[in-house]
Amino acid sequence: MTHTYRARATYGAGADEPRGRRATASRYALLPLRLFLGVTFVYAGLTKLTDERFMAASGTGSIGDLMRSVRDSSAVPFLIDQALKNPEVSGYAIAFGELAVGIGTLLGLLARLAAAGGALISLSLWLTVSWQSTPYYYGNDLVYLMAWVPLVLAGAPVLSLDAALASRRRRAR
Repeated sequence: MTHTYRARATYGAGADEPRGRRATASRYALLPLRLFLGVTFVYAGLTKLTDERFMAASGTGSIGDLMRSVRDSSAVPFLIDQALKNPEVSGYAIAFGELAVGIGTLLGLLARLAAAGGALISLSLWLTVSWQSTPYYYGNDLVYLMAWVPLVLAGAPVLSLDAALASRRRRAR
């Protein structure tokens, strides 16, 4: 009986590897998601900021034409109506928001806040641009929204400025 107890204490119930190794792997489990979302949102923001066609009120590839094309099929047309009052400002807000979220996520700085911002951007894009996708799982913005949720809940516990600052605060006590 002592042997069984030691095995469980060292390896966990039915696990093939020591608990310490599993705990370390668990700490790093969100890192690939954090890197993917961070790089994707930085890229999305930079792409919008460097595309003069996107930042226009009208014309092929413009934020204005995109919003007008999805307005009637959107779950929240009043939100699009507000954005259409000044499409260029809306385009810059989206682009700078994506850039801030991506950088915060990559650096792990204010990681939960950055993830909440990413979730909010993804939610707004799902309710406006992707809402008409049928079946719903064809719309990628819903998947991005769900991908942000673990980072909202867990933050960036490793390889992050948040973790480094927390460690520094603990040492200073």
